Amino acid sequence: MSEDYRIGEGPATPISASLPEGTVEALRRRIAANELSSFIAAAVERELRGQVMDEYLADYERRKGPIPEYQWEQAREFFDRMTW
Repeated sequence: MSEDYRIGEGPATPISASLPEGTVEALRRRIAANELSSFIAAAVERELRGQVMDEYLADYERRKGPIPEYQWEQAREFFDRMTW
């Protein structure tokens, strides 16, 4: 890569991925063929953002101790507003 892109940025890059047949059948029933790449990209981006948030919060708790419940909601709101 010549540039560093954040999650959800940059040109589309073709990849090959294998999915369970049942998952593929469900996708075909629910998603139009011309929307499949966008749907999968959005799902992968959500998963990656969730993993980043989990890693950040786990690191914070290791360093500072448990996060109080009221701060969990603040963290969720913050990450919902993030532009990656």
